[in-house]
Amino acid sequence: MESSPQQSPRRVTRRTLLSGTAALFAGSAAAEIAPASESQNEGRISADVLVVGGGTAGTIAAIQAARLGARTVLIEQGSQLGGTMTTGGVNFPGLFCAWGRQIIAGIGWELVKATVELQCGSLPDFSKSTWPALRKHPQFQVRLSAGLYAAIAEEACVQAGVALRYYEFPLSIRQTPDGWLLEVVGKGTRAEVHCRQLIDCTGNASVTGMAGLALQREAETQPGSICFTLDPAGQTKNQLYVFGADSSTSETHTAANIAGRKTVLEYFRALKGRSETGDIKLLDLRPETAVRETYRIVGETTVTKEDYEGGRIYPDAVAFAYYPIDLHTREGVRPQHLKEGTIPTIPLSALVPKGSTNLLVAGRCISSDRLANSALRVQASCMAMGQASGAAAALAASSGVTPLAVPLETLRAALCQHGAIVPDVK
Repeated sequence: MESSPQQSPRRVTRRTLLSGTAALFAGSAAAEIAPASESQNEGRISADVLVVGGGTAGTIAAIQAARLGARTVLIEQGSQLGGTMTTGGVNFPGLFCAWGRQIIAGIGWELVKATVELQCGSLPDFSKSTWPALRKHPQFQVRLSAGLYAAIAEEACVQAGVALRYYEFPLSIRQTPDGWLLEVVGKGTRAEVHCRQLIDCTGNASVTGMAGLALQREAETQPGSICFTLDPAGQTKNQLYVFGADSSTSETHTAANIAGRKTVLEYFRALKGRSETGDIKLLDLRPETAVRETYRIVGETTVTKEDYEGGRIYPDAVAFAYYPIDLHTREGVRPQHLKEGTIPTIPLSALVPKGSTNLLVAGRCISSDRLANSALRVQASCMAMGQASGAAAALAASSGVTPLAVPLETLRAALCQHGAIVPDVK
């Protein structure tokens, strides 16, 4: 019996890839834009929950609120979800584990896993996150495709029923007897949004400040980072510090981005001028400088460094957090690791501006001192805060109460139902 000649593997080119894609979508439109709904055109929008800011925390807050049945609107001044993790390029949202087990899960972890799996990536082995391995904590970070995460997060929002409004930001805010009224402006749009519950996920506590509530910050803040990818002979991810980076106003954010790009250009040109790196290529430069620190709220509870390092279990704890104290300075960063077995918790009252009603804050502007905040600001913790705030807001809206009046057992049960890991408070 004659054997057939062995076929050589077919080389996949850009042309064959595109033609295959065209065949896959033959007979149907690749994308179709739905017409704007009547509620979007009328200039007045009603919501149970309004989330301002679609970054790390805000995305998760909106999905959670909508999945609990709340009419949810999410406004984001940029073009995509994910914030620092996507637009800023800090696409390693850790840590989800500590001391040999997973401590943060829920909706954020769901999106992270979906991104990694679709990209055929791998997840770290959390069972190995013990001492002394945890001292080298970056090995337990999850690396993501930033663009893919943004698309998957957007898909999850749409499937949950979140009304997304990009390129918009609040112009004014006032409290009403049953919630908040915000004037929102954007590209050719101006609308009034009335909501029962409001969640500030701007990263700068911008909405909280507009409402006249107390904020705090240091005279000197941590540097930001401008992220980019080089290809000397295999891709390498790089970051350069941008000192004084501040995203709290359009003017300061513009200055941070200009300074960041200037720094990368100078660095890249210097590399091109050296014989051993002259053929290096710049594959990607993130459009925004990633900012670590601006304003924080003054909350009903303030998490201190001592609370954080001691692993205090708050009576109203709604999430775990884990990361070394991670304060960046002009001299760099020297992580201060927690004692073995320590797992800090996040109280709901640290997400509530002092003296406020029907208002929550999630993300890096949690009420905390500067050193505790240097650890709490990382993305996994912000995702956990976002989910807790989204659940609290949805339950408060359905019951007609302020978030701190929601029974903690009810809130914790809702979070567990949606996959979150909640501290066991006796």
